[in-house]
Order: sequence, then C-alpha cells, then structure tokens
Amino acid sequence: MARAVVVAVGAAAFAACGTEPASPYAVQTYAFGPFMIAPAQEVSDQCVQITLNNDQPLYINQVELTTGPGFHHSNWFFVPAGDPKSGALPTYPGPDGTFTCADRAFDQATAALRGGVLFAQSTQSPHDVQSFPVGVALKIPAHSKLVAQIHLLNASESALTLHPTIALTPMREASVITTLAAMSFENHALGLPPQSQSAFVQDCDLAPEWTILQGQGQVTTATPNFSIYYALAHYHTMGTELTIEAVKPDGTATTVFSTTNHVGDALGSTIDPPFSMADGYTRLRYTCSYYNNTDAQVNWGIGNQEMCVFLAFSDSTFDWGGGEPTDSAPGSGQNVNGVMTFSHPCQVFASDATH
Repeated sequence: MARAVVVAVGAAAFAACGTEPASPYAVQTYAFGPFMIAPAQEVSDQCVQITLNNDQPLYINQVELTTGPGFHHSNWFFVPAGDPKSGALPTYPGPDGTFTCADRAFDQATAALRGGVLFAQSTQSPHDVQSFPVGVALKIPAHSKLVAQIHLLNASESALTLHPTIALTPMREASVITTLAAMSFENHALGLPPQSQSAFVQDCDLAPEWTILQGQGQVTTATPNFSIYYALAHYHTMGTELTIEAVKPDGTATTVFSTTNHVGDALGSTIDPPFSMADGYTRLRYTCSYYNNTDAQVNWGIGNQEMCVFLAFSDSTFDWGGGEPTDSAPGSGQNVNGVMTFSHPCQVFASDATH
C-alpha cells in the first residue's frame, strides 16, 4: 500500500512531514486552513492555493476531500505554477494558503481554460471521494498548482474550526490507459415557484460544436464518440434530484446519471460501465428538480437561493461546458403531472483539453 505523505499549506510555503523522500506515486495529502466560522456565518469570497512542486506530469486516479461541517462547497482546479528554469509565469501569482479570490482576479471559467478542472465537492458533504476505474486518470501538467474557490456556511449555533485536507492518488504514466477531461453545465435560469415542486430542464445539443471541430480536423467521427466516466450534481437544500440523459436526434433518451441524494450526502458517483455517446447520441439533457416549501420564489444564488449544476468527466479530448451562465428568468412553465416544469435554451462550448 502506498505511504501517505501529509503536507501542510501555510501562508508562505508548505513542508512535508518526515525526512524520507516521498514516492511520487504515494498518496499526497495536503492540509489547508484552518478556518474559523462563527454561528450563521457564510463566506464565499475566499480561495486556496496549493503548489504541487511537480517537475513531471501527475496522473490522478482519485481525489479525496475531508472537511467537516460548515464547509458548504468547493471547486478545485489545476493551473500553471510557473517554472523558473524556463521562465514560464504562474497563473494567479502569490503565496500558497488562503487568499481573497478577487485579489488575484480568480475566475473559475478562466481557471478551467488555463489549466483544468480537478474536483468538485458535494454540497455540505464533510467527506467526498472522486474515484476513477483502474487505468483512468486526470493529467495534471508539470509545474502545476491547485487553486480552489471555497464556500463556507455555518448553519449551526456554535462556532466551528475546520482543518480540511485534500488527498491526491497518483498513478504511473505507464499504467494510464485513459485520460479524462471535464464537462460542466449550469443553469442560472431558475425561479422556483413557492409551495411547489418544480423542474428545470436544459437540452444541450453538442452537434453544432462537434461539426465545427470535425471541419477543423480535430475530430474524425460525424457525432460525439466519447464516454462519460463520472458525474456529480450540485444543488442546495431544496434540490430533490438531478438527472442527465443522452439524447439521439430521433428523441431516444437514455439516462447517464441520476441522484436523489440530499445536501450533506455524496452527490457524485463513478459511472460503471462508462456511458458511451458513440451510439448516435448528440445531445445531453439535464434536469434539476426541487421542492420549494416557502412562500417566496427562489432564484439562482447562495444562501437560501438555489443552484443547478453538474460536473462530469469524459475521455473526450475536449472540455465541454455551457448551460445558461447568466441569471435569467426561466420563462413560462408548464404543469406536468403536478410539477411546474421550465425549459431554457442551452449554450454549448468546447475547448482543447490536451496539455
């Protein structure tokens, strides 16, 4: 069994425990924080940076985040750390540790483009594991660092002190069969009617973007041919379900992923076997369902508002993303078997995921 190496992330640097050199294939565990959260306090403007000091690419088969109550959510990315030998400049320059995101102009979409998506935490889950099958990994380029935007929310009546850790399980490059890329869609066009069950649907057509890539010679098949290995939902306390379906041009739909877990539970899982889009599927349709038991409409946002997001990983050579990124009105809904159902147009983007 690989020996775990614990690394503490401080304001200026980090130091490994022990004196023996760590195997590059041992589980690498990084401690960050601590975070003190007062009763009823919410913090959403903080980021964390962890420099990996990796002179060679890392192939990550598993990510494990341990936080504790009050750690509402966090999104983790890898970006260039800079390389003094080559003169390559870092992204979001500054020391390791916690910083105010705006001070370094941190933006999640930009981080994904400059590096890639590593991991997303299930809402309010104190312990999360993102695991891929044997031989499957995310590639983190040499000279990278992790940057995460964190969201803290203490719903209790007592102050909390958190000492979270994130652990990366690397594998040997020779053992890698498949490398993965991220897929992330979010629907900001929410308007949960009061005292009602509701569902918000986006049908995202990958075909137009795929046709452009085919015309550029970047893909060789007429329709998407990648497989999806992992998916995770993100919603808040009113969320009751998120479902992802693959859809063919004739309307045939097959469920790729679905969860009815509640906030605090794991909202992601490995898709076993991976779901292949190669059987003529050209669209991804995702639905977020809610029950709003208040007397007010609930929109997109933090606090007592809601979100509708899914993250997935596929073996595509492109990162896929989109949805509705602006806080828009959901439009007029239809009552479908007692559920107010809203549909909103979906934007689709693809970017090269090779590093």
